[in-house]
Amino acid sequence: QVQLVESGGGLVQAGGSLRLSCAASGRTFRTYAMGWFRQPPGKEREFVAAIPRSGGGTYYADSVKGRFTISRQNDENTGYLQMNTLKPEDTAVYFCGVGPWATSSAKDYSYWGQGTQVTVSS
Repeated sequence: QVQLVESGGGLVQAGGSLRLSCAASGRTFRTYAMGWFRQPPGKEREFVAAIPRSGGGTYYADSVKGRFTISRQNDENTGYLQMNTLKPEDTAVYFCGVGPWATSSAKDYSYWGQGTQVTVSS
């Protein structure tokens, strides 16, 4: 079993940046792909970015491509989401998940963190 804890959320003005972290317990983090998803107010959870176990071949939602960067440090059991040029529509609770494959479907992720709130003001 893997426990995940997200951090780094907060309130930022449009155009600003935030870096989210996803800290994993145990030594099995490196055996999982990792994904970031978000849930805007009143909406369904949506895919943001994913990265495979090895760290190569990252994937992004079109809405964040060129602005967000997903990465991971397996020796630190931590994943990251660097978010630049933030927009008000990026406001959401952000979740990290781990699973066998780096996909855009939340159903493919076995473990989730509790989420961290990101609010972007205009």
